[in-house]
Amino acid sequence: MELQQKINRITDILRRDDGISGAMHYTEQISWVLFLKFLDDFEEEKESEALLNGTNYSRVIDKQYRWNAWACPKDKNGKPDKKNAKTGDDLNKFVNEELFPYLKSFKENILEIKSLKYKIGNVFEYLDNRIASGHTLREVLDIIDELNFQSQDELFELSHVYENLLQGMGSDGGNSGEFYTPRPVIKAMVDCVNIRPGETIYDGAAGSCGFLIEAFEDIKEGYKGKLNTEQWRFLHEDSLFGNEKTPLAYIMGMMNMILHGIESPNLFKKNTLTENIRDIQEKDRYDVILANPPFGGKEKPQIQQNFPIASNATELLFLQHFMKYLKQEGRAAIVVPEGVLFQTGNSFAKVKQELLENFNLHTILSLPAGVFLPYSGVKTNVMFFDRTGSTSDVWYYECKPPYKLTKNKPIQFEHLKEFVELFPKRSESDNSWLVKAETIFENSFDMSARNLNNQTDAVHLPPKEIIANIKKNDKVIAHLMSEVESILEEGKNG
Repeated sequence: MELQQKINRITDILRRDDGISGAMHYTEQISWVLFLKFLDDFEEEKESEALLNGTNYSRVIDKQYRWNAWACPKDKNGKPDKKNAKTGDDLNKFVNEELFPYLKSFKENILEIKSLKYKIGNVFEYLDNRIASGHTLREVLDIIDELNFQSQDELFELSHVYENLLQGMGSDGGNSGEFYTPRPVIKAMVDCVNIRPGETIYDGAAGSCGFLIEAFEDIKEGYKGKLNTEQWRFLHEDSLFGNEKTPLAYIMGMMNMILHGIESPNLFKKNTLTENIRDIQEKDRYDVILANPPFGGKEKPQIQQNFPIASNATELLFLQHFMKYLKQEGRAAIVVPEGVLFQTGNSFAKVKQELLENFNLHTILSLPAGVFLPYSGVKTNVMFFDRTGSTSDVWYYECKPPYKLTKNKPIQFEHLKEFVELFPKRSESDNSWLVKAETIFENSFDMSARNLNNQTDAVHLPPKEIIANIKKNDKVIAHLMSEVESILEEGKNG
């Protein structure tokens, strides 16, 4: 059975289970089982290497909790030992009452947060077995037991299968979309920031770690055969950093990085905005920052106190966080909602003034509406800035796919190809134009992307059609109302 077929078979099995509802649940449950199989293969490989080198490897997982002891025991010939394999209520009881409490305890009394044991504890701290039937779980374990994480080819294939699972979870809508940024957008952003070996990369709203993985793959492929031992070690251990506050997204991100060959990711389960950015020093900063932070949220006053420019708008706080975390000469590419560009309320204006005066905001990519459908119809932009001085002018590029983006007709990399090609020289075209920084200052920091090369006459629709369009876009209107509330609140604070 092909790998994709195996995963499809597992999702079909899980869909029938009473404890599972929707793509988010079955992806979560596949994740913890895959994680434990990976862990067993990883430790087995480390043990074999140590044996060959005449050294010892002390396993993190105790004998009775290893894959071959509880999940899929083998007989003396290495064949599945069906007689001694737990199933039904016995299996569920062991997983829920013994295995999970054991793994959750791993974070206790461990100071080394980069250790494998701490990472395991972090993954399982907020995780539970949702599979109601022990017989269902037995079917899933038997299929995953056939996977070989020691095979690089199989690991590579599985990483792509897992990406498809995450994408499917995003397409499911609801809250799951926050974990997944469309791959073409990620690739375009990574291509443009031009990451080099030895640089540190950070995402403070990591989700399923798409940006960090794309950065990893970009260096790995771009410098194939050119990285020395120390550069290779640095890439795997000290290059990629991320925070994620949502337990489920954290698990997905950790699993995604592991499946892409990053054995012990520097991914931390924390709310990035709880950190006081006034305390950040140059040694804490990163060379490259890539992120699509959550927006439209409202933050409490105690969170706002961590930022020099207080605001209840999540996107403004994240923007300040990323600005503060960027090294001298560092580069950043951050997805922001349209409101960040056009709003001129007190805190919005102050953050944009800081960005223009102390950073070089050289590029704004205007993305089409629908990039993040089905879970958000909000129009977004990507801000590209670096810490090389102040802004003299901003190069705008408007991405215009030949069709309206929908859930079933998503954005493709070819829609962003011209942008990536024009980016190094910031060339002007039908879709791009330059705006002087002074113009933005004169317009009270309104940075709206208005393409003067493509002005068209307004089309006046009949009232019935206007009403129909408003009803279709109720989600977008709800978000805009939220932004209006923010403006009014900014006005009060101002």
